[in-house]
Amino acid sequence: MVTETVTGSALRAVLWDMDGTLLESENLWDIGVRELSEHLGGPMSEETRIATIGSSTPFALATIFDSLGLDRSPEALAEAKSWLYARMAGMFADGLPWRPGAREALGLVRASGLGSVLVTNTERVLCEYALDTLGREHFDHSVCGDEVAAGKPDPAPYLRAAELLGLRPRDCLAVEDSPTGAAAAEAAGCAVLVVPSLVAVPAGPRRVFRETLVGLTAADLTALHALAPV
Repeated sequence: MVTETVTGSALRAVLWDMDGTLLESENLWDIGVRELSEHLGGPMSEETRIATIGSSTPFALATIFDSLGLDRSPEALAEAKSWLYARMAGMFADGLPWRPGAREALGLVRASGLGSVLVTNTERVLCEYALDTLGREHFDHSVCGDEVAAGKPDPAPYLRAAELLGLRPRDCLAVEDSPTGAAAAEAAGCAVLVVPSLVAVPAGPRRVFRETLVGLTAADLTALHALAPV
């Protein structure tokens, strides 16, 4: 399915965020980062938690350290990351619940002949657990947070996803749930379908909104791409 829009771009691929978009894993990250904060010395404020939603691991760790007034030495950050990833790996390995309509939406994109890439700030070691749930057959490629020069909100992950497909970002529809992810996709030049999960996402020039992925159709994908001028 390749449909030209009024802007002259064509929908050729869907680029999927993972945590909070396809999988109900943001709630697990909420447990992990709050426990890490306690492990490092104190409870996490709601302001700090909101700042970490959808962010890269380095940014999240720096935010937590700063909130607790801790020195961000390389050794301390590495130790904190190891602690957090061990905790998250245990939760991810126990299985991950789907977001409503996500499994069907992935199948729809495959059946429509569109490209499909998983684009996540989660690093590869944890993403592999998630792919056991998602199904690797649903994606042409996956781009993880430790495989690009900078994670979301930097556009690098989405630019890399389009590059792997041999496409322009403008020919891709990104699906995101967070302000961080939406900013990254928009900065890359993608149209962005926002399906919020834990936090509200502000409007943007290339953003369209939908409450859920339930009932998504091929016609919806084309229409949503056309509604987000690129």
